[in-house]
Amino acid sequence: MKNVLVSFFVGLIFAVGLGISGMTQPQKIVGFLDLFGEWDMALLFVMVGAVGVHAVAFALSRKVPRPILAEEWRRPTQDRITGRLILGSFIFGIGWGLGGYCPGPGLVSLSTFEFRPFLFVGSMVVGMALFRLLDRALKLRSSRASGELE
Repeated sequence: MKNVLVSFFVGLIFAVGLGISGMTQPQKIVGFLDLFGEWDMALLFVMVGAVGVHAVAFALSRKVPRPILAEEWRRPTQDRITGRLILGSFIFGIGWGLGGYCPGPGLVSLSTFEFRPFLFVGSMVVGMALFRLLDRALKLRSSRASGELE
C-alpha cells in the first residue's frame, strides 16, 4: 500500500508540473519543434530542468545501497544503440510532432475531457497493441525459420 501511495503522489506532482509548465498544450510542443518559424523555447527550459534534477538524483542514488521502497535498484543494463531504439525514437518523435503530446502530457490532458487527448491516448494504446502483436508474430516467424519450434 505504501508503494501505491508514493506512486500516486509522485505521479500527481509530475502531472501538476506538466500542467504548470504548459506541456499539456499541444501548441507549446509544436511551437518548440518549429525551429524555423516562431520557435517557442519554453520546452527547452523544462527539459534542462528535468535533466538537471535527474542528473543530481541519479548521482545521489549511486551512493545509496538500496532504494527506500524496493529491494534493489533497477537500472538499465542495455548500453547499445540498436535499430529498434532508433526506430522507436523516430516513431515517438513523429507522434509527438503530429499530436503535440507525448504519453505523460497526453494522459494528464485526459482530465480536460477534450476530444484530442482521448484521440491521442486511444491511438497510443492501439499502436502499443499493434506493436505487441507484430513483435510476437515476428519472433514466432524468426523462431520457426531457425527451427526452434520443431
